[in-house]
Formats: sequence, C-alpha cells, structure tokens
Amino acid sequence: MKKKIHLLILPLVVVSGLVFANCEFKKETKSLSVADEKTRMIDERKKWEASPDGIKYKEWENSAEGKKVHASHDKIKKHISTFADMEAVVTSVTFQRENAKSSGPKWLIVKIDGDEYMMQFVPKDFEKLKSLKVNDNIIIRSRSAGYSPNHPYLILSGDYIAHDNKILFKRDFSKNKGC
Repeated sequence: MKKKIHLLILPLVVVSGLVFANCEFKKETKSLSVADEKTRMIDERKKWEASPDGIKYKEWENSAEGKKVHASHDKIKKHISTFADMEAVVTSVTFQRENAKSSGPKWLIVKIDGDEYMMQFVPKDFEKLKSLKVNDNIIIRSRSAGYSPNHPYLILSGDYIAHDNKILFKRDFSKNKGC
C-alpha cells in the first residue's frame, strides 16, 4: 500500500516541480523582454534626437521660449497629477495657429498664475464653450500636458471646465477607455 502511495505521489511531485520551473522561466524571460524593450526605446529615442525633427525640438527646448514653457509646466504639474482644480482667466477664445484651416481644432487660451496655456478642442466640443468671453474666470482640471515647438504655450488637455459653478465641459473617459 505504501509503495502505491509513493508511486502516486512521485509523479505529482515531478509535475509540480516542472510547473514551478516553467513559471520561473517565464518570469525570467518576461523580465529580459522588458529590459530589451527599454533598450529598444532608448535606441529609438537617440535615433529620433539625431533626426532633423529631434534636433529642432532640442534647440527649441533649450531656447528661452522652450524654457518658459517647461517652467510653466513645473508650476502646475502637481495639479495635473492630482486632477485638482486650477483657477484660470480666459485670454482668448479666437486663437488660431498660422496657416491653420478654419475647420481645424479650436483653441482656448487661459492664464493660470501669470502663465498662459493652450487648450485644444474639436469644433463639436468647442461649441460647449461658446458662452465664454475674454476675462471670464473659470475652473479647469487637466489630466495631461504637452510640449510642442510649434505652439507658444504649454498645451493642456481640457478635461473639465466650469464657469460660475456651472460645468461647461467634462470629458467622458468611458467612451475612449480613459485615453
């Protein structure tokens, strides 16, 4: 009887050992692929930085205008990371980039703590903001910001805008899976 039990347990132990070893092998393979992916991303970034667009971006980043945009981001990055309210004043509702199509994105320019920021909207979403006027005080919440040498200010995502305790715009993240 004892021999039969041992014969039944032995394959169980061997199979368990193989499963455990396989899991460890997968973890090691996965960590190697993460390291490979990181290396690949670093290589691609270096390649991009050496391209004409990358060189142009680096020059802009080191210019007075680029440093100003980065400094304005530093001022509000805590609010962005916590999705906190920011008090803003509307400075333009008619801003349009040079050579831009009139059917293209619409821009709202706001001032927060003395620095100006841009918020881009598709025309349909911008319709919700048509009641805003220059010098209106609004509350903004943003989840992200972006830099571009083609824009004079930091670009904030317009995720929430309220005026006079009334929500004018609130991005619905359920429609785009949080993007």
